[in-house]
Amino acid sequence: MNRLAVLASLVVVSGATSLLAAENPAGTWKWTVTFNNNTREQTLTLKLDGDKLTGTLLGRNNQEIPIDNAIFKGDQISFTVTREFNGQRFTTKYSGTIKGDTITGKIEMERDGQTISRDWEAKRQK
Repeated sequence: MNRLAVLASLVVVSGATSLLAAENPAGTWKWTVTFNNNTREQTLTLKLDGDKLTGTLLGRNNQEIPIDNAIFKGDQISFTVTREFNGQRFTTKYSGTIKGDTITGKIEMERDGQTISRDWEAKRQK
């Protein structure tokens, strides 16, 4: 084998290895949130079809709320969830970094004209 062929083979193997090593957001993720001294478990189910990310967040009364504006690139993920409560719509923005079975990032929402931001850490369920 000549040197050019060996080099080309190494580049192909290297590229395939980095693609295999890319994080995958698919699965069920859980975390807890505390509002007004009430702690609740949140469950997010994500699916990846090619480069299209979809999913649902389990809301009150086990109602599945679809995620919107979902983006997954490399190890970065972001999406929004819009909920309705007492006739008002609330949109929450989620963003984070996936490392193995953990997503860490920020959750942002508006309340009374102010943006509230809090840390977010979800664990993939096995």
